[in-house]
Amino acid sequence: MTVPALGPALPEIILALGAIAMVLVGAIRGERATRLLEGAALVLFAVALVVILSADGRLLTFNNGFVADGFGRFMKALTLVGAAAAIILSSDTLRRDGSMRFEFPILVVLATIGMMMMISANDLISLYVGLELQSLALYVVAAFDRDNARSTEAGLKYFVLGALSSGMLLYGSSLVYGFTGTVNYAGIAAAVAGGKVGLGLIFGIVFISAGIAFKISAVPFHMWTPDVYEGAPTPVAAFFAAAPKMAAMAMMTRIFISAFPGALHEWQQIVIFISIASMALGAFAAIGQTNIKRLLAYSSIANMGYALVGLAAGTASGVQGVMVYMAIYLATTLGAFACVLMMRRDGKAVEEIGELAGLSRTNPWMAFALSMMMFSLAGIPPLAGFWAKFYVFLAAIDAKLYTLAVVGVVTSVIGAYYYLRLVKIIYFDEAKPAFERGDVGTRAVLLVSAIFVLVLSLVPAPLFDSAAAAAKSLF
Repeated sequence: MTVPALGPALPEIILALGAIAMVLVGAIRGERATRLLEGAALVLFAVALVVILSADGRLLTFNNGFVADGFGRFMKALTLVGAAAAIILSSDTLRRDGSMRFEFPILVVLATIGMMMMISANDLISLYVGLELQSLALYVVAAFDRDNARSTEAGLKYFVLGALSSGMLLYGSSLVYGFTGTVNYAGIAAAVAGGKVGLGLIFGIVFISAGIAFKISAVPFHMWTPDVYEGAPTPVAAFFAAAPKMAAMAMMTRIFISAFPGALHEWQQIVIFISIASMALGAFAAIGQTNIKRLLAYSSIANMGYALVGLAAGTASGVQGVMVYMAIYLATTLGAFACVLMMRRDGKAVEEIGELAGLSRTNPWMAFALSMMMFSLAGIPPLAGFWAKFYVFLAAIDAKLYTLAVVGVVTSVIGAYYYLRLVKIIYFDEAKPAFERGDVGTRAVLLVSAIFVLVLSLVPAPLFDSAAAAAKSLF
């Protein structure tokens, strides 16, 4: 028996060995090891990131079921940044609320291993293994505040709907295998070359799309998102909004581009429907929200719809647009959730949008940063969010998807209402009492996010060039 080359999977192996060591330390030292394990998780993420960024070329291993290429490295880097930010944001917040356990950083590391496997999956079996490894850890993380009924409810909803989506994806995978005779993406692509797409294979694509749409919280599989975001602890909601979205979008992009290039017309219709529905629901449903975490949940749904505009194009420039969009979405979302974590008075978190009234007079720095995130999410030029939407809409126009691009622009204008409403409350409403000073980690995440958005607004070329080079590795 030939031993597979382990080099392409070295980042995942590092995280897996580190997670095993963390479990042993946690079992021996108990709650005293929490700080140590948080630091260990950050070190593991940093080491894995260095290994990823130092790699080059396209490498296959595990019987071609695992691929390490430029696209995967780009999306893995975003995933690791999102996971590391979640650890930093959660450290003091969960400890202050009395819900921190030593298991939390271990679960985040395990979920991240699953996400990285999802990104590099090159066949349907490795995709499902990565997906389940991520999901099993996230089910626990969603209900991590065991003494909070809302957190328990959020975890249960996510578990039930997640199990349903996993079943749909598995059923779709079995249909694809049955009608193509292989689970490898290259083999599936060869089987459907020339447009030989039967009805059974179309059903398989539909079920796979449904399973992945749940993971990116796209309509009509979005129903868990507002409840989980609101019910889960805020750092957990920030984690859900960041790292898993990077992995799921990368997984969706790879499977459609690599496995079904010959079925472009069939899956393109599915992606267009999901994209339009997500953009529309996210734009309209967020208008009436009074809880800022629910507003960010609907904003997340809309943003996944915008990212799917690029995927619907089915071109290298479309994939480049998806990657740019996800990178900028990651920075703005982490910055927005860092601001939400800083909304505390008298030792208690406040989540109502009205509590931000007059923030510009009580905390000008936080007001500026949050307003910039809102302007960026709204796509106001010349901020980074404008360039993100510009690239995905341009890819859609180049692919002659004019209706999709027009719907995207219209829903973006509608969505700008609730983002600008926040800015109006921050700068023009009568001031509420000042918030408490945020902890160092939260302020650091907010500062880095704000700098990233500002720099990208002024010098976007480096991100665009690296995304373009990474996107070509898929074609």
